[in-house]
Amino acid sequence: MVVVQSKNIKYFNINALDESWGIVVTTVGRQLIPPHSSYPLSRHPASHSFNPDNGRVLKEYQLIYLPEGTGYFESESCKRRKITAGTMILLFPNEWHTYEPDKDCGWVEYWVGFRGLHIDNRVKNGFFSPANPVFHLGFSVAILGLYEDILNHATEEKAGYQQLISSIVLYILGLVQFMHRNEAFNDSFAILKINEARAIMKRSIDGIISPRHIADQIGVGYSWFRKMFKKCVDVSPAQYQANLKFLRSRELLETTDLSITEIAYKLNFESVGKFSTFFHKKEGLAPLQYRKEIRKTKRNP
Repeated sequence: MVVVQSKNIKYFNINALDESWGIVVTTVGRQLIPPHSSYPLSRHPASHSFNPDNGRVLKEYQLIYLPEGTGYFESESCKRRKITAGTMILLFPNEWHTYEPDKDCGWVEYWVGFRGLHIDNRVKNGFFSPANPVFHLGFSVAILGLYEDILNHATEEKAGYQQLISSIVLYILGLVQFMHRNEAFNDSFAILKINEARAIMKRSIDGIISPRHIADQIGVGYSWFRKMFKKCVDVSPAQYQANLKFLRSRELLETTDLSITEIAYKLNFESVGKFSTFFHKKEGLAPLQYRKEIRKTKRNP
């Protein structure tokens, strides 16, 4: 059931079925804060009551998007900082925080509150951190549309709406990751060179070519290449090559009758033993055992 505070601000009563989905939406809203007005404008339940002078601690996550205006944000893990239009703020449960619009400017704010294992796991795995809660994404019609979709579905309150709107929240989180990482890495020359390197690696899976040799081929220094490749791709050039080789070895085990020895030497391993150790470390199974399991699955789907 939706508990409506105003037309554009909603809080939700959550049931056990909703919780079992793995993520639930607790609140969603939007409001315009005109210049020289008090903040916040609306009253909220005690669990979400807010005074910028004292800040607050929530028991949930919130994504706050500011398509217009400027202001300030501060949290237990993030020093006070200026925020501008196009900023997304991720609030964390049990983390003190405060924020407010600039008195002379005001702002437009959208927010959605949520909790559940799906977001807990993303934080645990390092995708989001209280130390880095602010993302400058710029003005995004797509993000505004997603917030509006959540508000609209909540208002209609059709069966299953909680599962739908909580899944939209996960999509927004994915957009935040995508837009932030690509905005942070905007060196077009580096992207061009790294894409050249990846193309060479993909063409050379069955051969032997070192990251240093690849750097020579694309005309850049080795130290620069290693640093920029890791920054863009999140793994080192050698790790990326190893992952390609692993995927190729799985393909050969699944789709050919080549022996383990033939596959090992085709992929330029020094010995069958080194190939088996490499594959077992990646897959958790020896190559021959992996092939048997795959073929057994195909016979008995």
